[in-house]
Amino acid sequence: MTKAPFKVVSVVYELRAGDSKGDVIEKVTNEKPAEFLLGAGKLIDAFESQVSDLNKGDNFEFRIDSDNAYGPVKEEAKVDLPITAFQIDGKIPEDLLQPGKVLPMKDQKGNPLYGRVVEVQEQIVKMDFNHPLAGMDLHFKGKVVETRKPTEKEISNKKIESS
Repeated sequence: MTKAPFKVVSVVYELRAGDSKGDVIEKVTNEKPAEFLLGAGKLIDAFESQVSDLNKGDNFEFRIDSDNAYGPVKEEAKVDLPITAFQIDGKIPEDLLQPGKVLPMKDQKGNPLYGRVVEVQEQIVKMDFNHPLAGMDLHFKGKVVETRKPTEKEISNKKIESS
C-alpha cells in the first residue's frame, strides 16, 4: 500500500468513550483546533485513514475499536516498582506519588514512557504503563476546519511546528 502525500489537516472534534453516547474524553474547539501532519505515522492509522480524504468544511463521525486504537489493556504493563526508584537526592518528593498521577519515566533502554500511579505501599509503587485509552473503543465526531500542503520543514521533521 502506497502512502498518500503528506497533508496538514486541522480539525475540531469531540472524542467519546465507546460510542456517541459515551463519556466525553476530549473536546477540541475552534479556539484551538488540532492540527496533524497526515502521512507522518504519528496518528492512529484508523484515525488517519478516516480523515485523510476529507477537505475543509467536511464533517466526520466514526468509531475506532480498541484493537485499532490503543489496543487492549496489557496486564504485563502493570508493574510493581521499588519505592526507592522514585527518590530524588535520597528523598521522595511529597506530592510525587499520588494515585492517578501520571509520571514521565524511562524504560530499561532509556526510552521515554509515562506511567500512572495506581497504588503506593510502604516499599512498592504499583504503576500502570498502558496508554490511558487502552482497551477503549473511541468515537470521534467533528469537522475539518482547514487543509493545506505542509512546508518542507514540516515534512522533514515529520511534525507540525508549534507557533
